[in-house]
Amino acid sequence: MLKGFKDFLMRGNVIDLAVAVVMGTAFTAIVSSVTKGVLEPLLAVLGGNSHLGFGVTLIAGKPATFIALGPIIGAAIDFVMVAAVLYFALILPMKTVQKRYLARKGADSDKPVPTDTELLIEIRDLLAAQAAREKESAQIHSPSA
Repeated sequence: MLKGFKDFLMRGNVIDLAVAVVMGTAFTAIVSSVTKGVLEPLLAVLGGNSHLGFGVTLIAGKPATFIALGPIIGAAIDFVMVAAVLYFALILPMKTVQKRYLARKGADSDKPVPTDTELLIEIRDLLAAQAAREKESAQIHSPSA
């Protein structure tokens, strides 16, 4: 039971999915910050709330037209940090573990692992041999005229 769970985790799909979810969440923060920092002030040109901080004011004397760059830069830094942590804490160790697992698994067997092309050639040859046997069998069992 635990071996099956270990094999499931070692396929890598689970880790890839977890990374995608976390990266998507971080990217959502960037999009939200761009919306709050750029689009809202552009809409505030007509009136609205004031946003002060690091950024640019579109119309002098009207704080509602302030484009806040701070949240955007902060979200981008968060995204890069999350991506780096995920890569160095999950992806890189997982690849190392998979290489060791596959190397150990390959060392246990006497035969080298065949390539896809070799497997396809073997399947083709087996099907050809089976077809030839069926043809011989049909000729032997068919009534002669």
